[in-house]
Amino acid sequence: MRAVIAVAGMGSRFFPIGKTINKSMLPILNQPVMAYAVADCIAAGAREIAIVTAPGEPGRQVRHYLSEDHDLKAYFSARGWQDKYAPLADLHTQADFTFLEQPRDDRYGTALPAIVAAGFIAGDDFLLVAGDDLLLRSDGGSDLADLVAARAAAGVPAALAAATVPRAEAHRYGILHPRAAEGHQLLDELLEKPDDYGEPTAYINISRTLLPAHAVAYFQQLTPAANGEYQATDAVVAFARDNDVLIHPITGEYHDCGNPAGWLAANNAAATA
Repeated sequence: MRAVIAVAGMGSRFFPIGKTINKSMLPILNQPVMAYAVADCIAAGAREIAIVTAPGEPGRQVRHYLSEDHDLKAYFSARGWQDKYAPLADLHTQADFTFLEQPRDDRYGTALPAIVAAGFIAGDDFLLVAGDDLLLRSDGGSDLADLVAARAAAGVPAALAAATVPRAEAHRYGILHPRAAEGHQLLDELLEKPDDYGEPTAYINISRTLLPAHAVAYFQQLTPAANGEYQATDAVVAFARDNDVLIHPITGEYHDCGNPAGWLAANNAAATA
């Protein structure tokens, strides 16, 4: 199994600082948001991880963070600071990283990282993960590892991680509407910010999906949505028309760090965890 982590967003909601600092590199305590996604992919069993970056400085920052810096490592070691550098050094014993650049052209949307990474995915199952969202677990577990295990237990080709919100909040999100089958909740359709959702709770998409290699074709066949974006959820819903896709509720606490309010809330939650 491989993983594709998307960090190519423009970060427009963080402008003007978003011009220079990739939003996935903003800190949650002493680690960037993206580091939590990387750790979760490794915990789930991914040993080959593609990082899909934007061109220019924001992409360079991500590559530098995830690339071995032998001079800096030696500098820390000479001063007895090995423990400070250890979390970065450990990354390179746990996974190999491939950096792919998403062109800045007239296409935009969450589906593009999977399209850019098609050659990297090749014939393997893959996790498709947003690098600017955060899942916090106080029990030391991994929701992506749980997702992988749940898909295997259900015997289906694909699975989506989902957060659960009360009905009153459903209008704020894209809703993963399920259908019941053999004791599992499978994806039936995606409801875009429904005004009046009929169930007491709703599953929302949190951009963490486990897919087989042949799902890439559904991404490659996409046309832009009404808003002009190439949306990953459109590809997954199209795939779900032909295949079973498990909806798996997460255990952890979900935070959308793609906006300043969500990022601040995630820092507060991490500080008290």
